[in-house]
Amino acid sequence: MMMMMTKSMTNEMQMCVNACMECHKMCLETMTYCMTKGGKYMDITMMTMLRDCAEMCMMCTNMMMAGSEFSDRTCMLCAEMCDRCAITCEKMSDDSKMMECAAACRRCAESCRSMQMMPV
Repeated sequence: MMMMMTKSMTNEMQMCVNACMECHKMCLETMTYCMTKGGKYMDITMMTMLRDCAEMCMMCTNMMMAGSEFSDRTCMLCAEMCDRCAITCEKMSDDSKMMECAAACRRCAESCRSMQMMPV
């Protein structure tokens, strides 16, 4: 997927794409992890948040890589969703996998927020 990037993509955009791709991967891995654990890990709100966050991260990546005029607004929504997913994962602070997912979400949110500062 990185091959699709144009030379006009800034370092900040590349970092944001990388953070989004990592968050996407982590949310999907965490969903699988939760399914194997069962019980409280199968909470529908948490599973939905993980899925939605993964999907938003992929959409954000695609928009940035395509040079969409809407990528800045997509990044802002992605940041919001990543923050909410992190909060959800942090509710299971005694589980290292959940905390790893929360950290990936926080990194992605921060990177997406930095895109708002980019000139249009």
